[in-house]
Amino acid sequence: MPTDYYAVLGVERSATEDEIKRAYRALARELHPDQNHGDVAAEERFKEVSVAYETLRDPERRRRYDTFGDTGRGGAGPGSGEAFGFGDIFDAFFSGSFGARGPAGPPQTLDAEAVIDLELAEAAFGCTQLLAVDLPSACDACDGSGCAPGTHPATCTSCAGSGEVREVRRSIFGQLVTAAACPTCRGLGRTIPDPCPECRGDGRVRRAREIEVEIPAGIDDGQRLRLAGRGPAAPQGGLPGDLYVTIRVRAHPTLERHGFDLVHRRALALTQAALGVVLEVETLEGPVDVEVPAGTQPREVFRVKGRGVPVLQGRGRGDLLVVVDVEVPRRLSAEEVDLLTRLAELRGEAVSPPEPGFLSRLRSAFGER
Repeated sequence: MPTDYYAVLGVERSATEDEIKRAYRALARELHPDQNHGDVAAEERFKEVSVAYETLRDPERRRRYDTFGDTGRGGAGPGSGEAFGFGDIFDAFFSGSFGARGPAGPPQTLDAEAVIDLELAEAAFGCTQLLAVDLPSACDACDGSGCAPGTHPATCTSCAGSGEVREVRRSIFGQLVTAAACPTCRGLGRTIPDPCPECRGDGRVRRAREIEVEIPAGIDDGQRLRLAGRGPAAPQGGLPGDLYVTIRVRAHPTLERHGFDLVHRRALALTQAALGVVLEVETLEGPVDVEVPAGTQPREVFRVKGRGVPVLQGRGRGDLLVVVDVEVPRRLSAEEVDLLTRLAELRGEAVSPPEPGFLSRLRSAFGER
């Protein structure tokens, strides 16, 4: 069955751009792969929702979908009461080669990428960052149109404003129609008789600026944010590109991130593991006390609920995991050797006898007589 993009997003065909955007954001939060680890159905549904949104968010792509899409065939065609000529049929099959917005549409531009470095706490709890970029921006003198003040673009005489030139040739199979972007206007359908002196008709100038970026709580190292329409300006008043921001998180001195959990590794003395101890452990929100019971074994894990990273675009938080290890002393004083030897005798545990002269050498090393 053909896919109905409106049904995919759960909106009416008359939905506004804001309604489509709200519906997409709600579904994206629910179906995002970070929220549904290993759920293949949710991943496929997320892809389907993304395709539907990308189609309906752009006015020109939405118009073409409504006219020629799988669910839009009733909008125009034989028997619909509307004209459906050769040009419409040709556009339906060939205009895609000129880009998603079609020939004679707004000029397109490339997207841009940037990087933001964050501390672990900033990534965990979210923040606002000012990102300095140097990108093409709309020319102030002509408001991005490329035309000198007081002038306007003119319809391209080579393509009559269609943005494409077509050639009809005869072949053994009948008439063959080919189309290409108009070389005079580069597929825009218009020309600029009087270019703006500031931007020389391009409609944009390169300018350094700062962009305020909202970092969502729970974002992780290597993930990217898409800032729609905040990338490079397009020539002659076209639609701007997007800005993709890659997040890099600096290493924390005492905490490691594993998913939404935080891991703290702590070494314990032999006596602490045997007799128990209360550890003060640093978290992203200040210190907490972690009780380590007597008889703790190496690599035991103690969990502190809710002290991890907030779930990205979701509810709840991960935990703090305190992993302990037991350090065996490498150097012992004579008194310590004597105490441990007596402990071994009390517990009935066999130990290696000290080497001859070991105790005297040990006493000399520590200045004992």
